[in-house]
Amino acid sequence: MNSVPGAMLPISVVILTFNSADTIGATVASARALSDDVHVVDSGSTDATLDIVRAAGASVASHPFESYGAQRNWAIATLALRHPWQLHLDADERVTPELAAELRALFAGDGPPAAIAGYYVPRLVHFHGQPIRHGGMWPIHHMRLFRSGRGRCEDRKYDQHFYVDGATATLRAPMIDDIRLSLGEWTARHNRWADAEVDEILAPSGSGVIQPGSGDPVAEKRALRGRYNRAPLFWRALGLFLYRYVLRLGFLDGRWGLVFFVLQTFWFRFLVDAKLHERRAREARR
Repeated sequence: MNSVPGAMLPISVVILTFNSADTIGATVASARALSDDVHVVDSGSTDATLDIVRAAGASVASHPFESYGAQRNWAIATLALRHPWQLHLDADERVTPELAAELRALFAGDGPPAAIAGYYVPRLVHFHGQPIRHGGMWPIHHMRLFRSGRGRCEDRKYDQHFYVDGATATLRAPMIDDIRLSLGEWTARHNRWADAEVDEILAPSGSGVIQPGSGDPVAEKRALRGRYNRAPLFWRALGLFLYRYVLRLGFLDGRWGLVFFVLQTFWFRFLVDAKLHERRAREARR
């Protein structure tokens, strides 16, 4: 297999969308630069998302949204993906030129080692144009590139990740998670995610495949989450914010960094605890 700059790689790309007009153009363009097999799975967009996707030359499939895991696994099982590798992206994630170059090098010659089933990709968050490089937010690794037939997504309501059957490796260059949602929409989605996390805490599905202690980067993060969940309700949200914003230097990421860490690290985690407290109190009264 020979890979040259500009050549298409043997990778099928799957992108999930919902009202993603602000970012989907850049996401599809970065995918189309690498692959001639780009698929978008949309869950009922009412903005210009689908017009942008079709104009960019990607295939479109519609499927009602149940959860991220269910949507990703539906795509894996249903779409006519042509290539032996799959790359999965969200609508606000794009392949950087550095990652594209690393992928071309990886697929040059004989391609990836036969023993490797999937690759972790580091993700760099951009929040309203501000790279979030501190507070423990960089790098965060996600399994997104894997051999067809070797990967699936956990069937969890919240904090679901891809996993593969086989050995893994890690890429160095990042994908960008370009968060441009209005704060109203961003917090509304976090409100829904808080409900999903409370559901997961109170009635765990048992389908979390990636277990703490395995050495997997997602598993190690999940182990830290387990320690966080054993800390006192409400106070742990404040402690996490101070850890990320002060001790891990999140304050270096500017004003948008301040907004990000207050909302993502303190407000969201406090909201989860408040909803958890509410649900437990309601159950106790029954």
